[in-house]
Amino acid sequence: MNITVKYNELSAEEFILLWETVWGQGPTLEQTKLAMDHTLFRVSVFDDDRIIAMARMIGDMGLNYYIKDVVVIPEYQGRGIGRLLINELLKFVNDNGIRDTGIFVELCAMPDKMPFYEKLGFDTNEAQRLKMMYQVR
Repeated sequence: MNITVKYNELSAEEFILLWETVWGQGPTLEQTKLAMDHTLFRVSVFDDDRIIAMARMIGDMGLNYYIKDVVVIPEYQGRGIGRLLINELLKFVNDNGIRDTGIFVELCAMPDKMPFYEKLGFDTNEAQRLKMMYQVR
């Protein structure tokens, strides 16, 4: 592997490609471009010229950061790339947060991914995640 990490260069097209590799039908290009423009921090990982992983951070830069869209394509899972992504996101929080304060860093994970995130210091609480797919008209 010839791994390269890039910051804030993840394109909408690359995002959709990775999304569809793991989760199926992706969002529209227009939605994704808007999301990339309003993401606080994006990390992408390449093996030579092939994109193999991504993660992004959204939030308010003061009290809350939220980790979104952590994807490592299946053939590269188990090689430390997910850990690398999370460490890069946490470094961003550390570099941009107010010194000597606590900041919530949250994420949502499928049950089979929970042990991975728990190994990295995340824990669960009693809150239940609620969601709605709102149709814009």
